[in-house]
Amino acid sequence: MANVAVKAAFMLNTGELVDMNTTLTEGTVGELQTSTTYAVSAVSIGTYAEGKTITQIIQPPSAPNGIAYAYINRRGEILCCLPVAVEGVQSQPMPMPFQFRLQAGDTIQVMANTASDREFAYSVVTSDNIHAIFAGTPSGAGNTDLTHILSGQGLGASLTNKAIVSHYATSVDGSKLTSGGGVYILNDRGLPIGGTAAVKPANLQPRANNSGGALIGLNFVARVSTSS
Repeated sequence: MANVAVKAAFMLNTGELVDMNTTLTEGTVGELQTSTTYAVSAVSIGTYAEGKTITQIIQPPSAPNGIAYAYINRRGEILCCLPVAVEGVQSQPMPMPFQFRLQAGDTIQVMANTASDREFAYSVVTSDNIHAIFAGTPSGAGNTDLTHILSGQGLGASLTNKAIVSHYATSVDGSKLTSGGGVYILNDRGLPIGGTAAVKPANLQPRANNSGGALIGLNFVARVSTSS
């Protein structure tokens, strides 16, 4: 797995632009920090902008082979899912999906993809502003049930009685995806009640959508089906 430059740029409510650039290992979650081009040292976003608010995303977390997922971490939890992109394939500027004051200790965590990585990532936001990311790696024809990237729990155990109102997914599998071109939310009877298509970041930057959400029950799953 190669080491690659992961980049991002954010606007703050103070009118400042935060330039971020860190060399991370593909296939491993790592922290994206400020670049040393415009800052004295590389530091976490919470250290650099404590008490300030990210209002716009000029460049989402981006890498040469793309990003599976990215999020702002606060005390070991996902505070806010972030949009991701392959470097050079991005839309701008973008509003933050959830605005909040940054605190010391807040970090941006990023999973940079390898060139051959098939990891499917599903980022969701609930009606009460809970952010969660579920992921899994299809290995051939069949079903892959996605699990929370931090707890390892499935969709139902993670979001019982929560309503998904916004979500997006990324995958390189394209036509191999037979579950509506992305992920289906299955209820406790195994029936699809929601879902969203996945975007291949090399072709198009994923954007959150408000359709296909569902109220989640305990035994619900987020399932990806592939033909090969």
